[in-house]
Amino acid sequence: MKRPIVFVAGHRGMVGSAIVRELEYRNDCDILTKTRDQLNLCDQSASLDFFSEHKIDQIYLAAAKVGGILANDTYPADFIFENLQIQNNIIGCANQFGIEKLLFLGSSCIYPYAAPQPIKEEYLLTGPLEKTNEPYAIAKIAGIKLCESLNRQYNRQYRSLMPTNLYGPGDNYHPENSHVIPALLHRFHEAKIQNFPSVTIWGTGTPRREFLHVDDLAKAAIHVQNLPQKEWLSITTPMSSHLNVGVGTDIRIDELAKLIANIVGFTGKIEFNTNMPDGTPRKMLSLDKIASTGWTPMINLREGLHSTYKAYQHTLANSELQQ
Repeated sequence: MKRPIVFVAGHRGMVGSAIVRELEYRNDCDILTKTRDQLNLCDQSASLDFFSEHKIDQIYLAAAKVGGILANDTYPADFIFENLQIQNNIIGCANQFGIEKLLFLGSSCIYPYAAPQPIKEEYLLTGPLEKTNEPYAIAKIAGIKLCESLNRQYNRQYRSLMPTNLYGPGDNYHPENSHVIPALLHRFHEAKIQNFPSVTIWGTGTPRREFLHVDDLAKAAIHVQNLPQKEWLSITTPMSSHLNVGVGTDIRIDELAKLIANIVGFTGKIEFNTNMPDGTPRKMLSLDKIASTGWTPMINLREGLHSTYKAYQHTLANSELQQ
C-alpha cells in the first residue's frame, strides 16, 4: 500500500521539528519538508507552485511567527500580517489542490483575557483578548475559522489544535524575544556562568501558567490528525471545532523560576521587576475533549525541564564549536 505523503510546514521550529521526530519514529509515512530558503510560505505564487508539484495527503501547519510578550508588543504588525499570510497560503492551497486532511496549530492566547478557568473551547470569542498579543491571537482565530469554513463548504477534514505554553528542544533562546521557560533557562545559565549575584524577572511572579512539553504536543497532533471522522464530529461542532491540549495543572511564575534556577544550578537571588507587565493572570486549559479521545500527556514538568536544559547546553556547545 502507498505510504501517505505528509507535509510538515515549519519543520525547523520547535513544534514542527517535534512532529517530524515523532513521524520518523512511527515510520508510517513519507515526510515532506522545505526550508524557508526553499519555500517562502508568505509568497502565494511560490506556495501554489509547490502544491502543484507535490501530491500531498496530509499537512501539519506548524509554521508561524512566534515570540514572547516583548516581541508581540514590539512587532504587532509583523505578527498578524505574516501569520495570516502563512495560514491563508497553506490552508487555501490545501483546499485548492484537494488535500483532505490538515492540522492547524494555534495557541491558547486565542481565548479572552478574563476567561473562566479552566478554559473550555467554547469560550472562544466571548470577551476581549490580552492586549500584548492580540494581533497574533486574531491571526490564529482566523486560521481556526478558515479551517471550519472550508470544512462546512467543501467537506474537508481540517482540524485545529490549541496548545498551552510549550517548551522543549528546539526552542528560541533569544534574550528578548523568547517565551518564559527558554528565557529563564538562558538567564539563569548566564548568571551561573558569570557568577551574577541575582537575576531579575519581569512582573510580580504571581501569574500562573500551564506548560506542555513539545514532544507530548507532537504525539497529540498526530493522534488528533488521525482520529476517525465520526469520533472527531462527536466532540466538536461545525463552528467550534478546535481542541485544547495541555497538562491540566499550572504553576506560579515565581515557583517556576525557583525550579529552573535549581535545575540550572544558580544559587543567587531571584528578584521581580513589578513595573513590567504580567500578562494574563491565569491561563489553564480544559482538556475534557481531547482526554475523551484517549490522549494524555506523559512528560512531567521537572523531567521535561531537565531534558530541555541538557538540549540547551548541547546547543551552546555546538554553537561554540562553530565559532
